[in-house]
Amino acid sequence: MKASRITAVGLVVAAVLWILSGYIIPHETAESRAALRATETEQKPFRVATIDTDVTPHSRTLLLSGRTEADRKVTVYARTGGILTELRVRRGSRVEKGEVLAVLSDEAREAQVAQAQALADQRKTELEAKRRLLQTNAVPRLEVTNLEAQVKAAEAALATAVAERDRGVVTAPWAGLVTDVPAEIGTSAFSMAGKEIAQVVALDPMLAVVEVSERRVGGIKTGDSSKVRLVTGQTVEGRIRFVSKTASQTTRTYRVEVEIRNPDGEIPDGITAEIAIPLAPVPATRVPRSALTIAADGRLGVRLVGVDSKVEFAPISVVEDQQGHMWVGGVPAGARVIVQGQDFVREGLVVEAVPAAAAQAASR
Repeated sequence: MKASRITAVGLVVAAVLWILSGYIIPHETAESRAALRATETEQKPFRVATIDTDVTPHSRTLLLSGRTEADRKVTVYARTGGILTELRVRRGSRVEKGEVLAVLSDEAREAQVAQAQALADQRKTELEAKRRLLQTNAVPRLEVTNLEAQVKAAEAALATAVAERDRGVVTAPWAGLVTDVPAEIGTSAFSMAGKEIAQVVALDPMLAVVEVSERRVGGIKTGDSSKVRLVTGQTVEGRIRFVSKTASQTTRTYRVEVEIRNPDGEIPDGITAEIAIPLAPVPATRVPRSALTIAADGRLGVRLVGVDSKVEFAPISVVEDQQGHMWVGGVPAGARVIVQGQDFVREGLVVEAVPAAAAQAASR
């Protein structure tokens, strides 16, 4: 009886120890191994792809819409009276400097020149005779002096008569294209003084004019080259020749002129043009557009892998936006910019950084 009790107690104790062993002594099972692997995975640093960057001087290009403008425009007026007897040009005529545009009636201008010429010759002859007499003391010195003054007055009258005669012939001030001829042959006598004869436009060189904001005008320099794309599709090279130092009172912008060679006159006046103006180079870093992200406080920037493989945020300023890439300022030289996975990490997190090229190869 005693032996059976001892056996029963032993069995109970053994059962209790067996049950407790499952809680006290660990046993490796499939579930436990999976849990361990999950724990190890959670502890492994997040992998991100990075690129090495460098800060270099970058020349920006400012694209603005403007227009072409003739370098010189003038309205030619008649400067004397008479009847318009000849009109030698019409709209679209090309003229050279000094070419005759119109001729006014003589109105005795040629006769006035002849009269002034005769008087001047008479006074010169008298002066020569008086000087010969002065050598023999036959005439006083004062008479010779008075005659010299009369000669100068006669020469001045002759020059005035010649100038008045030349005003009857209207000429082009420079080479260009006649865009309008408001005058007509036979206009009433003595009504031509101050009347328009023709409008002449110089097409070579041609100007491309654009208005630049006060924030950008500081980076534009005269003498720099520029590209001008016309609305017709033609692209030409130009040179910045003028940057205004006075802002427009209405728009607060500054006038910039780009000089374009136009020897054939193919570029018309007043058409729309897109002008690419180079700006002064600034330090910038080239990064992919996809690398840009927004911080929690709303700032635009990029995430970097810094010291001890910790994530850092660098706010940036956009220098130039290009297709696929951007030039930005604010990225330290030699920084490792995160280009893949930057939206899944936060500042201060330890990550595993791999080059972007290696990450792309592994994904393939």
